[in-house]
Amino acid sequence: MTDQSRQQLAHPRFAAALDDLGIGDAEIRAFPDATRTAAQAAEAIGCELSQIVKSLIFEADGEPVLVLMDGASRVDVRLVRAELGAGAVRRADADLVRRATGYAIGGVPPFGHVTELRVLADRGLLGHDTVWAAAGTPHTVFALAPKTLITHARGSLTEVREQPADAL
Repeated sequence: MTDQSRQQLAHPRFAAALDDLGIGDAEIRAFPDATRTAAQAAEAIGCELSQIVKSLIFEADGEPVLVLMDGASRVDVRLVRAELGAGAVRRADADLVRRATGYAIGGVPPFGHVTELRVLADRGLLGHDTVWAAAGTPHTVFALAPKTLITHARGSLTEVREQPADAL
């Protein structure tokens, strides 16, 4: 993919991050309709919901933290709090998401942010050969091997997935 076509698909800051990381050849797809939710993205791509990477911003003791979670699962805030050793963890509001990442909710990629964030990546992401994540806009996604994505996001591999009640 040429630099120009990548710039036209992905958010320019994210396209630059791909180049800076040496993965500028990652597959990027754009869709006419928004893929803000994991379900919308999976349907548009034609993949399993669990192959979608949700980039979720939380606030832990006043600091933004990125949690990478597969699209079929929910984050257990108690596990995030324990992993971080934080007193309080809550979902970040839209303003904090934008300030911390430079992107709007629904288009937050796993890296290429305006600030350096602590990143937790749920082990469930490793269950696939390829995963898809937002490419900086609600209309674009990109594909990478999950280990590569987590490495470039500088994520700490952990277990922060909410467990179904019957699994406890």
